[in-house]
Amino acid sequence: MPYDPQGFLKHSRVDTPKRPAAERVRDWQPIYLRAKDDVVSEQATRCMDCGVAFCHSGCPLGNLIPEWNEFVARGDWHSANERLHATNNFPEFTGWICPAPCEAACVLAVNTDPVTIKQVEVTIVEKAFEQDDIGPQPAADRTGTSVAVVGSGPAGLAAAQQLTRAGHAVTVFERDDRLGGLLRYGIPDFKMPKNLIDRRLEQMRAEGTEFRCNADVGPDDVEALRRDYDAVVLAVGALAPRELTNPGVDLAGVYQAMTYLPQGNRVQAGDLAAPPIDARDQHVIIIGGGDTAADCLGTANRQGAASVTVLDHNPRPAARVGLVNPLWPSAPSSRGSSPAHDEGVHEAWAREVVSFEGDTAGRVRAVTVEEVEIVRVNGVREFRPVPGSRTELPADLVLLAAGFVGTDVPELLGALGVEHAPGRRTVGIDDAWRTSAGDVYACGDATRGASLVVWAIAEGRACAAAVDTALTGGTELPQPVRPYALAL
Repeated sequence: MPYDPQGFLKHSRVDTPKRPAAERVRDWQPIYLRAKDDVVSEQATRCMDCGVAFCHSGCPLGNLIPEWNEFVARGDWHSANERLHATNNFPEFTGWICPAPCEAACVLAVNTDPVTIKQVEVTIVEKAFEQDDIGPQPAADRTGTSVAVVGSGPAGLAAAQQLTRAGHAVTVFERDDRLGGLLRYGIPDFKMPKNLIDRRLEQMRAEGTEFRCNADVGPDDVEALRRDYDAVVLAVGALAPRELTNPGVDLAGVYQAMTYLPQGNRVQAGDLAAPPIDARDQHVIIIGGGDTAADCLGTANRQGAASVTVLDHNPRPAARVGLVNPLWPSAPSSRGSSPAHDEGVHEAWAREVVSFEGDTAGRVRAVTVEEVEIVRVNGVREFRPVPGSRTELPADLVLLAAGFVGTDVPELLGALGVEHAPGRRTVGIDDAWRTSAGDVYACGDATRGASLVVWAIAEGRACAAAVDTALTGGTELPQPVRPYALAL
């Protein structure tokens, strides 16, 4: 197929097709459909191969986007796959759930619709799997050193795969019964199918990475970790939720989002016949406006909720016309914008919870809220209630999705001698991903705070390069990013 350098002048953006909302809300199958190969190749011709490719700056992995776009436009899927995997261990993860800051940074987004980068990315990797173009890459030589990776989310898996390929003996410890971290238990199945994780784990096992599930590493295991491994990588995430202190928060029927969401994953995995927390025929209120809130929204609708209301203390974002990015090349806010919102939701912007109201049995029956407005006090943003705006919303089930504040393994950190970053509940690291414990490293949400899957993979890769350097005196592994201002 000839490459057309003027494709961006000839072709309009065609997004990845989605199943109709009325259909998909009745099951747990993926929202997105596979785009046709010829459509994807045509979309790839819209890439302008910019002299300064700002999509690179928008991607924490530094993905070689113009390069694999040109290969796809020419129909050379094998070369596209090689360039894609040169910077990303798991492009199918990012292709499914990354919010695509690369697209917001695309030069086309200055005044028109950007290239469908995610669509091209996920098509490349799916074709590669179909054509057996992705296989294990075991190390040619072994280093004789061993590394323990605690946590099997995207950061831990990326670090483990890179270190295994560098020749180290790597063991991944996961406290859950299945591998994948939040990709497995947290991201709903309709948002990312779990077979994507399983086929990567097959590749990693064939390369030599060892996995141990149901391994909740705690203070009693620290001595064995230090004895049996030359280095430890903490990829434990940032799962400590932000707790609300409003009156009535301890009523029955009020749950943290991460108590609720994994149950849906377990139902789909066949572990549970029905979720213990079920939104069926319930009036559901979700507090928070981010990705976790959207995942709760999609889950509650699929369970058959009578109504779902999402409360967000921020004002309603200004509507965007098309995909032109007014903040180019920085990514604009995506709050309140997800496929889940197309499936049915009551939105309550600029609202804060005053209290949770219970019935005589001690179960939540309503949430009292009031409207708030943003004011600046000495340059600091504050939310102030609007007088006379207090009202009561009926609620049978309340899901708290107000964000995360840091790691949830303080006992393990204390036993290892790992200090927190100043003023934060995340792990402190130096500019070589090393914690205060010396031979203990950390990456991903554990250091950065709750963030994007693309950051987790990038930091896992970078941390692996630092560990390889420390153990062998040098590394051939790429280091795409530097630590995010989290020095000890």
